[in-house]
Amino acid sequence: MTLQIIHDWVPRFNAEGPDGLIDRKAPGQPSRLNATHRAALAAVIESGPTPALHGVVRCRLVDLCQWLWEEFRVRVAKQTLSRELRALGYRKLSTRPRHHAQAEGVVEHSKKKPSPLCWWHAQGAEPAAIEVWFGDEARIGQKNKITRRWAKRGTRPAAPSDQRTASTYIFGTVCPKAGKGAALAMPRCDTAAMRLQLAEIAAAVTPGAHAVLLLDRAGWHISDRLEVPLNLTLLPLPPKCPELNAMENAWQFMRDNWLSNWVFQSYEVIIDHCCYAWNRLVEQSWHNMSIGLRNWAHRF
Repeated sequence: MTLQIIHDWVPRFNAEGPDGLIDRKAPGQPSRLNATHRAALAAVIESGPTPALHGVVRCRLVDLCQWLWEEFRVRVAKQTLSRELRALGYRKLSTRPRHHAQAEGVVEHSKKKPSPLCWWHAQGAEPAAIEVWFGDEARIGQKNKITRRWAKRGTRPAAPSDQRTASTYIFGTVCPKAGKGAALAMPRCDTAAMRLQLAEIAAAVTPGAHAVLLLDRAGWHISDRLEVPLNLTLLPLPPKCPELNAMENAWQFMRDNWLSNWVFQSYEVIIDHCCYAWNRLVEQSWHNMSIGLRNWAHRF
């Protein structure tokens, strides 16, 4: 211990007491961005780029650095800007699909409407006797998807890809609150296949309960020729609003974990793998619940 160290300790001890003697991380250079810069940066990120105007479809760090220089003549490195964005609460997340013709505000309006539980309670049913289900279909085939995977920086990992076109459809439905589901693998999407799926759902509903099935407005979902079991009510979602359907998130989870990066040798193999993936999802009921629960659908 040198005299200089003791000399440095004295003013810190006098100012903060014993806590002032604890070594801290050096503050480094002050940030070049002030509150005005950060507010403008957040506004740009929230609004997103206009492809025809900005020439890009997403805000990259290099584009934001260039924008800061052009607007404020402030030059920052990409690494510095990345830390600033994370401090503002931003992360690079995968986007969810939104129909290009979706009406403005329709999703928010639908979430504020009375839930299926409220409607059935008005009919005299107890909330505990009502099950909210979500239903949808997914096409799974040889022309498969590839997913992200861990790899060394600077490399681009490869995944198998098939150009053949054999495929099947999973008619899937989940009841997130109960952590259960029902599904069929069918060769095509039509009213006959949907009729079989409704019978499968009706058999999975708790005895004495009534199920409300939320689904999109596909032709085979709203056909007059569709026979609906007595313990089941179909409730179509607003048109062009796939983000309201919890099954969309279930399909993404299944593709990311069990259905992508495969080469299926035959139609039978596709069927077997679809059944395997669905059974894994239903067995892991906690995933079913965390992926599918929607407060607006179960609000009472």
